[in-house]
Amino acid sequence: MEKILSEICFGVLTVSDRAAKGERQDVSGPALRQTIEAHGGSVVLQAIVADEQSEIIQVLRSWCDEHAVDVILTTGGTGCAPRDVTPEATLAVLERSVPGIGEAIRAESLRQTPHAMLSRGIAGIRNRTLIINLPGSPKGAVQSLEVILPVLPHAVQLLREDPRAEEGHLPS
Repeated sequence: MEKILSEICFGVLTVSDRAAKGERQDVSGPALRQTIEAHGGSVVLQAIVADEQSEIIQVLRSWCDEHAVDVILTTGGTGCAPRDVTPEATLAVLERSVPGIGEAIRAESLRQTPHAMLSRGIAGIRNRTLIINLPGSPKGAVQSLEVILPVLPHAVQLLREDPRAEEGHLPS
């Protein structure tokens, strides 16, 4: 497996009432971690919070403002249930949106299930951190991550203002 994420530091945030209370094991967070590490990335922060907008906001702000993470992946809370507030919490902390990421995930996920239309996951930037909402199921989270894996190194280079980011755009 190609190690395309070797220079990227990740945070993985599971949003689940039951997992936060210890009533259910978090499966999606570890599945994302395993996929990231298999591609050479490093998960430096991992946590579980309840489906509470204020808790999600607090963690996202802290991880973006106080920690050196390049990408935060959230898993859970992106559906249409009344307690699914991850996109709203993410919007509250974003400085700029990156709508193509959510669009790409939904487009590819529609090939698997019509339920992908119900996903409200978004993506955007705070400071130099890219935040991406993924579904709560382990399968959906990993499949969604695999859709966006190819663009993550370039996105991180751009956020870091790395001169290598322009290598693919210069005229030959």
